[in-house]
Amino acid sequence: MNITPQQIRQLPESCTLVIFGATGDLTHRKLIPALYNLAVEGALPAGLNVVGFARREKSNEEFRDELKITTQKFSRSPLNEEIWNRFAQSISYHRSEFHDLNGYCRLVEQLGKNDVLSKSTENRLFYLAVAPDQVETILHNLKESGLNFPREGSWARVIIEKPFGVDLKTAHHLNKLVHGVFPEKETYRIDHYLGKETAQNIMVLRFANSIFESLWNSKHIHHVQITAAEPLGVEGRAGYYDKAGALRDMVQNHLLQLLTLMAMEPPMSMSADAIRDEKVKVLKSLRPLKGKDVFKNVVRAQYDEGTINGQALSAYRSEQGVAPQSTTESYVALQIAIDNWRWAGVPFFVRAGKRMPHAGTEIAITFNAVPPVLFNTLGHTLDQNVLVIRIQPNEGISLGMSAKTPGSTLRIEPVKMNFCYGTSFQKQNPEAYERLLLDAMSGDATLFARSDEVEAAWAFVDGIEEAWLQESDDLCFYKSGTSGPDKADDLISSCGASWRKL
Repeated sequence: MNITPQQIRQLPESCTLVIFGATGDLTHRKLIPALYNLAVEGALPAGLNVVGFARREKSNEEFRDELKITTQKFSRSPLNEEIWNRFAQSISYHRSEFHDLNGYCRLVEQLGKNDVLSKSTENRLFYLAVAPDQVETILHNLKESGLNFPREGSWARVIIEKPFGVDLKTAHHLNKLVHGVFPEKETYRIDHYLGKETAQNIMVLRFANSIFESLWNSKHIHHVQITAAEPLGVEGRAGYYDKAGALRDMVQNHLLQLLTLMAMEPPMSMSADAIRDEKVKVLKSLRPLKGKDVFKNVVRAQYDEGTINGQALSAYRSEQGVAPQSTTESYVALQIAIDNWRWAGVPFFVRAGKRMPHAGTEIAITFNAVPPVLFNTLGHTLDQNVLVIRIQPNEGISLGMSAKTPGSTLRIEPVKMNFCYGTSFQKQNPEAYERLLLDAMSGDATLFARSDEVEAAWAFVDGIEEAWLQESDDLCFYKSGTSGPDKADDLISSCGASWRKL
């Protein structure tokens, strides 16, 4: 196989991956299973070392045994003893408090020994799988210990999990802190939604298919819906969620990222910065929602008692750890306008909610109706064409259109053309973290948020949050197991549309 210079540059490089918060859920459920699946596929770079950095006392063997159990449970690939044992040899454990500088100095020594034993490079990838309030401490100690400063010919990078700040002010402060330790090109702000195959395919769908790109504008599109729904409640995350809510937890990062991919202009190239430049332009083109405009274009709600699949469920305010009079939204729906040439006049409806009847994330593009002549004059009511990009589950793309049913009479019914990743390519989609970890090792930041991108998203969200602080009477409620409040139906019906059922 011939490998081009561009492909060579994007191969993952050998490094030591240091995971801060190595005993937490993210490491056990996502990161280590992702690395194991890459090992199964032979995609990990040779000489990779994984060091878990956490507070609890445990040996390397104890740490590996715990990871084996959870990898067996959460990996998409069955556990192969031979592959696991080989992969586990690259895993070690480093006990330290996050605030203890001596622990970082000891880590410097441990990494040096690992490099000699495994004949590895001195490349360092630091993954901050920790609570937001620990990030500043870790960054400070990485700098004080010199771990952020790579040797000549090597690199040092940092991956930071969301939430990246809680508003524009904190995001700007955090960006300033990060830039004092790592340059922007070595900073990877992770959003796992962008690692999903279908999200990555949005640009290919648009820009590699002329039949779609020529229609991708206000002349042909009636409206767009972006939905993220889940049947789960706060599930033990009340301490975080009751301070965040659906707008900060889902819309500010995940759903606005999907919106930018859907609405961006063609980039000048496939480089990370060229793509992110176009995404930032979209975010800066969002019509600000402030004051009274918020209550006309945004609906927030909380789930009340209800049932899903016959199971009785409590109200949000009855969840353990939630304030009895909490006004935090578990559901939010927005009508967003993009004030640029391509999208002027096209409403984007974005919603995210918990305790919904079904789980799913999708983008639905509804095209304009055909003129009310010809078939319409014969008494037919024609459905509008809808292109649906399913992010999860059952990743794929479907196109709804009208067709004549067999028979001697003219009868028109809606039909679907359906593309599903699993059946079309006869292989499992990789988990999002698999792709994102490899990209960070390769130095490809395309699927990671840039500092101005994060701040532009917060600038939009802050206007809504500020209006909510001034007025709390707009909060409404919906029964668990339903698709949200009636007020959200009124929001979208104003443009002659209705929410899609997942």
